[in-house]
Amino acid sequence: MCKQSFHIIGISDSDEIYFPPKVMDVISRGKVFSGGLRHHQLVEKFLPKGALWIDITVPLDKVFEKYAEYSEIVVFASGDPLFFGFSNTVQRLLPDSCICVYPTFNSLQMLAHRLLLPYHDMRMVSLTGRPWKAFDAALIRGEKMLGVLTDKVKTPATIAARMHEYGYDNYRIYVGEALGNSTSERVRGFTVEGASKAEFTSPNCMILVRIELRRRPLGIDESEFYLLNGRVNMITKRPVRLQTLSMLDLQNRTVLWDVGSCTGSVSIEAKSAYPDIEVIAFERRPEGEELLRRNSILWGVPGIRFIGGDFMEQDLSDLPRPDAVFIGGHGGRLQELLQRIDEVLLPGGIIVFNSVSDDSLQQFYEGVSNIGRRVTERIRLVVDTHNPIEILKAE
Repeated sequence: MCKQSFHIIGISDSDEIYFPPKVMDVISRGKVFSGGLRHHQLVEKFLPKGALWIDITVPLDKVFEKYAEYSEIVVFASGDPLFFGFSNTVQRLLPDSCICVYPTFNSLQMLAHRLLLPYHDMRMVSLTGRPWKAFDAALIRGEKMLGVLTDKVKTPATIAARMHEYGYDNYRIYVGEALGNSTSERVRGFTVEGASKAEFTSPNCMILVRIELRRRPLGIDESEFYLLNGRVNMITKRPVRLQTLSMLDLQNRTVLWDVGSCTGSVSIEAKSAYPDIEVIAFERRPEGEELLRRNSILWGVPGIRFIGGDFMEQDLSDLPRPDAVFIGGHGGRLQELLQRIDEVLLPGGIIVFNSVSDDSLQQFYEGVSNIGRRVTERIRLVVDTHNPIEILKAE
């Protein structure tokens, strides 16, 4: 037996809404209704006399406090309530409630229909009040077709500007504005740069269609990065970098910390190969931030977070805890660094370190032992005429 029942009805922005008989019956029997301001304007003529309306506004906690007073509520939501929609919110906040959904086409489906674009292969992401992470990952993967829900901050122009900055001009952008509205609907196509300079009315959504592949190498030669003071010896060499990534086991990880990132080569290769992983780069040299930015743009890898300054002095409490850590630099305090990492590393997490001397090798073994871990893999590489490097993995 449900404590509360929700009927969630999807509608478009059309001022000529049609409801099938089954939905009209739900509305006619309803007493308490809810939705956004625009939804109220669109459906008010269908509501029974004496209907109570609850506006959906932020913060949602206050909305759900009002919901708690009633056993049955009819909610109007945009498009398909299960597509980044309000039904998901109800399920999350009231998991014991009973929900009936009556969907209509979502905005991205409507835009695809206007463009006669088959959308069965379209990857869809929402930037409506959400971070860039899923969108960045889709770009790096090079999705053939990408549907994007926007908001008033992450607008089509803002999104296109980010794409242009990171070199993703290999898409054609289509923007649908006020879809379903008989007087203000508009559908337009742009180059990426053109969209970054255009103005748009809300609500809107976007479909990106890939027109050519963008280069996405695995194993970037060190000469193709911007270097610290032009010093090629200050970058992890390609064979060492690829072996390091393999030992980090990133296909099974969610958060990577690159401690001592320098040029950002390991962070960039990791994010490029595994776009869904969250990467945080730590570097004490002030030049590190600009190096990471330039190399990320060069290789089309948005979304890497940079934290400057001494790692040992950072407040790590607000950062997502890592399940993989690469130590690219330690400033002569390797054992202290391992202790600090151990405090935040998730259970089952791993640490990978590249040792260039017998002293750092010994320090790593001792430091790992002190935190109750052990070295489970060790590989020795020699690249060209450089000194041997020991790649160590601790679990």
